[in-house]
Amino acid sequence: MRLENTFQVDASPEAAWDLLMDVPRIVPCMPGAKLDEVVDDSHWKATMVVKLGPIGLTFATDVDRKEVDEAGRRVTLGANARETRNRGRASATIESSLASVNGGTRVDIVTDLSLSGTVAQYGRGMIADVSTQMVTSFAQCLQAQLADSAQVA
Repeated sequence: MRLENTFQVDASPEAAWDLLMDVPRIVPCMPGAKLDEVVDDSHWKATMVVKLGPIGLTFATDVDRKEVDEAGRRVTLGANARETRNRGRASATIESSLASVNGGTRVDIVTDLSLSGTVAQYGRGMIADVSTQMVTSFAQCLQAQLADSAQVA
């Protein structure tokens, strides 16, 4: 399943890029996500709690930075997750790219998501809706962090 989301933040592309590259800082911006371990500069372990309608799912997730294009301000992360009660697996490739827009930054996120097991049986529409809500919350958190950074600077 391919999910595409776009949002804007009131910060320079440089400031947004610095934040986006700080994975331990942005993991908690994803609703339901908690950073469990920093393995090294490109690998992390996280727990992700997702609610699909009345069903709550908890995923043990391995995150890795696969590709970085500093000049093009594009980064690709991979996530492999196992539902902790063995109700399925999820894997995703998340490509984020930044572009300067009207004094701020547009963030484009393209996610290729693959689900297997029981979790794959939930409706595509529900997963897309939940994804949109999560990206909206993520964008608000990034904006708040960027605003806090600008006040400190």
